[in-house]
Amino acid sequence: MAFEGLSSRLQEITRKIRGKARITESDLKEMMREVKLALLEADVNYKIVKDFIRNDPGKKP
Repeated sequence: MAFEGLSSRLQEITRKIRGKARITESDLKEMMREVKLALLEADVNYKIVKDFIRNDPGKKP
């Protein structure tokens, strides 16, 4: 059940940016925020989510 919810949330996130001609940095930040929330709501361990967000190649050190 958690994976179904996660899958639908991730699909919704990609649908939001799919129609855009240009993706801005703020779009990416919002997308990563939504991915983080979706993972946490799916009961993914917070340390794993934290590592995933920290390893974001678009994130500035």
